[in-house]
Amino acid sequence: MKVAIHQGPFAELPAAVAASGADLVVTAEMITTGYHIGPRTHELAEPADGPTAARMAALAGETGVALAYGYPETDGERVYNSVQLVDAAGRRLANYRKTHLFGDLDQAWFTPGDEAVVQADLDGVRVGLLICYDVEFPEMVRAHALSGTELLVVPTALMRPYELVADTLVPARAYESQLFVAYANRCDTERELTYCGRSCVVAPTGEVLARAGSGPGLVHADVTRDALVASRLENTHLADRRPDLYRGTPA
Repeated sequence: MKVAIHQGPFAELPAAVAASGADLVVTAEMITTGYHIGPRTHELAEPADGPTAARMAALAGETGVALAYGYPETDGERVYNSVQLVDAAGRRLANYRKTHLFGDLDQAWFTPGDEAVVQADLDGVRVGLLICYDVEFPEMVRAHALSGTELLVVPTALMRPYELVADTLVPARAYESQLFVAYANRCDTERELTYCGRSCVVAPTGEVLARAGSGPGLVHADVTRDALVASRLENTHLADRRPDLYRGTPA
């Protein structure tokens, strides 16, 4: 599978997808509306099958490229920070609601999701979904690895001065849980926040296969099961776990 990350504005997404040559394009957290938008979050939120979902499904169908995109999701009176995965035919495969809310920015406007592992099969690859702050909890990534996730897709809105997350923590997560990670960030400014870019695709060896800079761009990398199998044979973290020792430890 060829994975591309669109690090840029929503308005430029259709052209980027059409030119990507990818099997899957991943976007940033809440790319459809902006992230740090205060009360507009609730004004702009849509159901998982709303008008924006229809537009994204149409884009996928027209280009033959699967999409994972971040958006604010409304469900009754609740609003979630969500990511939706659609396949190359425009079919909705999975929808994940951010479970770990980051400070006042998230907690003031969103309800936390309550499902840790959301996955779907895409072109023979088991794809799992997290959002931004979620990946900073090793338990979440390990839960995905133990549930069969091979490619973990993480839309994010990582701001300065937290480049450490993109540069150090994300590769560590890929290595310690032996899976591919596609981490898709923003690179613009909203109010007092400046997003740092640094989107990346990381192999289970911890190798950064593709890395964006601090400005708009599209980066690509190949995700293969052969590489995953080879890494897990060499780096046996999952096989060497001792669950018997972990029982009864504090949550």
